[in-house]
Amino acid sequence: MRVSSLFGVMTLVASLLGVTTSSIQAIQLADGTVSFEKPPRLVKATTTYNQADISGATYYFTIELPENAGEPLQKVTINQRQGFDDIRFDLDDSRAFEGTPRNKGERLTLAAVTKDDETQTISLTFDPPVTPGKTITVGLRPRRNPWTGGVYLFGVTAFPAGEKPYGLYLGVGRLHFYDNDRDFPSDS
Repeated sequence: MRVSSLFGVMTLVASLLGVTTSSIQAIQLADGTVSFEKPPRLVKATTTYNQADISGATYYFTIELPENAGEPLQKVTINQRQGFDDIRFDLDDSRAFEGTPRNKGERLTLAAVTKDDETQTISLTFDPPVTPGKTITVGLRPRRNPWTGGVYLFGVTAFPAGEKPYGLYLGVGRLHFYDNDRDFPSDS
């Protein structure tokens, strides 16, 4: 079977299943919902300071968007899933860049950074969307690290560009904060 005939058969089967392809690798359902062909991956979550109850930290979430993702990355959402204290963020001080916290590249433009108070979810929207094949990092600035030490989990979801994007949950970023010595008597 010739390649053009094979592609025609694949397109016919996809349309019968209610799936269309807006590009060779993008997935678009019959209702217009767009999804990644190959999902992004949460690589790592880190913080610049892991001591409880201090200010000046940045929480970094590094995401890898594979070359064959099929769609650019339009938005990332992050919400605290576990931890004793609710962490409040300075949304105006959010940032995004290509690369990792140790190897920062070009700064990415954030069109909007918002918070849904009901779900405690922060949304970071890129303008323009991030093209496939890049590793990016988003940084959130807490007003203060949590008062109580322990493990804090943050759910990360990625959304492709499009009017009806289907978000893919990438997993949890885990940050561990340590109590300082303020509660312990000194030996002196």
